[in-house]
Amino acid sequence: MSDNNYETETVDTTENTENIEKEDTQEVTENIEAETENKENKEDKKEVEKFKEEYDVLYDKYLRINAEYDNFRKRTVKEKEGIYSDSVVDILKNILPVLDSMEKAMQFADSSEPEKILEGVKMIHAQFINSLLKIGVEEIKAEGEQFNPEIHNAVFHEEDENQPDNTVTDVLQKGYIKNDKVIRPAMVKVVN
Repeated sequence: MSDNNYETETVDTTENTENIEKEDTQEVTENIEAETENKENKEDKKEVEKFKEEYDVLYDKYLRINAEYDNFRKRTVKEKEGIYSDSVVDILKNILPVLDSMEKAMQFADSSEPEKILEGVKMIHAQFINSLLKIGVEEIKAEGEQFNPEIHNAVFHEEDENQPDNTVTDVLQKGYIKNDKVIRPAMVKVVN
């Protein structure tokens, strides 16, 4: 072989070696990049999976809370209806005996003894007042009291120098109160 050929072969071999090294380096670099990308993808997938699990847990919690609130709302409505119904029944239990007494009194309306009818009506009135007291309803004190617009309704005004101003002098219709709630204000005459 000639030196020239040897040099050419050496150059070719060197070039081939360099090409192989470049290809190997490129392949290794690509492999490293692919591995890095796979690791990043795996980490991203793990992170996405973690967020998905957290989302699923929170969404499940949301659905449960929403269902609990809906059940609570329905239960509250049912309880309110029950309380109202029970209250009406309790009131009627106290008032129905008065109705029974009135019906008995009406049977004696044709009686020739008006004193007994008056006595029966007075007893019914006392029974009715007692029934109201049992359910917590009281008459509003008005006559001789200081006028209070929260519990009195002044329908007449009069001048009287013997009475202090804003004093109730006459009750035209009784008022009633339960606890602090006015059922019906007393209709009164007031001194100006």
